[in-house]
Amino acid sequence: MDQSVILSACGLNLYYGENHALKDVNMDIQENAVTAFIGPSGCGKSTLLKSLNRMNDLVEGCKITGKVTLDGDDIYGDMDVNLLRKRVGMVFQHFNLFPHLTILENVTLAPIRHKMMTEEQAKEKAMELLNRVGVGDKADNYPAQLSGGQKQRVAIARSLALSPEVMLFDEPTSALDPEMVGEVLEVMKQLAQEGMTMVVVTHEMGFAREVANRVFFMDGGGILEEGTPEQIFDHPQEERTKAFLSKVL
Repeated sequence: MDQSVILSACGLNLYYGENHALKDVNMDIQENAVTAFIGPSGCGKSTLLKSLNRMNDLVEGCKITGKVTLDGDDIYGDMDVNLLRKRVGMVFQHFNLFPHLTILENVTLAPIRHKMMTEEQAKEKAMELLNRVGVGDKADNYPAQLSGGQKQRVAIARSLALSPEVMLFDEPTSALDPEMVGEVLEVMKQLAQEGMTMVVVTHEMGFAREVANRVFFMDGGGILEEGTPEQIFDHPQEERTKAFLSKVL
């Protein structure tokens, strides 16, 4: 497996007004690998994920210091934010599909709008992706007609339609009924096997242990510990990590 660094943070601090949400985060994300972030609710995992493709730009009063680089380029420098979000795709907790568009239109919208391909090419690629995630038969349906698990698989296909270099997953299964979690994790496992670079914020410890190449444990806005799944789950070093895992495993 190629272990070159594609995305990194150096001395990253993020403030929402007075709230110091991320504290001196330093990390490297390896290409063609799955990196999982675990930790208690409110510890900064989702905030960190959003800072990797500047979703936090949308929050008023947000201030960032430090550096985040994508393949050596400073994403908070003069990089075009739309270009950044093509290169770094994101799958949200609550799907964020457009309710007034069909499933096919949801997936083709961005590639057509960004003039990456013709409408015909976009439809062909969208159908290929929808079939790949197992919802090709739902192309003409609207989001309201789909289950939560189906919507999340559509959201994954939509993100893949831009051929991103990195995929960010923000707790992709936490809004799903328990019996639908497996079908979404299965798609993510398949992407991992194909070598997609993935950064996953998750409460699914089984997935993090089985699929991730590297696991980061966060608490209080910072990274407390990182290592292989075996190191983090079987031999955690920090007392806070041990206490957290004793409650969730």
